[in-house]
Amino acid sequence: MRIGIAGAGAVGRSVARELIGDGHRVLLIERNPAHYQPRTVPDAEWLLADSCELSALRECGIEICDVVIAATGDDKANLATALLAKAEFGVARVVARVNNARNEPLFTEEWGIDVAVSTPRAMVAAVEGAIDVGHLVPLMGLRRGHASLTKLTLPDDNPLIGRQVCDIVLPEGAALVAVQRGEQVILPRTTDTLQAGDEMLFVAASGMDDEVRAVVHGAPSVRRSS
Repeated sequence: MRIGIAGAGAVGRSVARELIGDGHRVLLIERNPAHYQPRTVPDAEWLLADSCELSALRECGIEICDVVIAATGDDKANLATALLAKAEFGVARVVARVNNARNEPLFTEEWGIDVAVSTPRAMVAAVEGAIDVGHLVPLMGLRRGHASLTKLTLPDDNPLIGRQVCDIVLPEGAALVAVQRGEQVILPRTTDTLQAGDEMLFVAASGMDDEVRAVVHGAPSVRRSS
């Protein structure tokens, strides 16, 4: 897969290394000469240009990229790059970095963005996930906001502790997709028993967070064994 990344700062370079390590071909586009450092990611293609300019995107053949990632530190530049990649060059998949949480409502399909990755939201989720035991923490939106990935750490007094995964009756449109226990990631089976401190990862349709929260904390939605 060929992937274009606009922005070769610390974030762009780090993403590029990961993608190259996974076997993808990567093009890094950077307009700031101070950040144009091909030696830092030698296996990537590099272009010193402004990704907000049509001529630059045309020069690098952005239309043959399977994915474009707008990863600069400037939200305006990321929006412009995303819109050009999608509307002018027909790139199939566009991912954009959100630097300022106040701008997050702009990062939508109308701007050509398939997936928005909010740096502030990710940092808040990491902090809340570490200290806010027992609360449902949003990690990221999926399917252009039509679904979400959330995490909840089971507190010591939760009624699910000692019960099996099959005892959790989630509403239609929600699923428990993984449990992290220490350094172990568990793909939950019906007979797995939940423990205090388990980090439960849920995928659910938009607007279902309250229902998922109620199931985890409330006995009425838990199927009792006879």
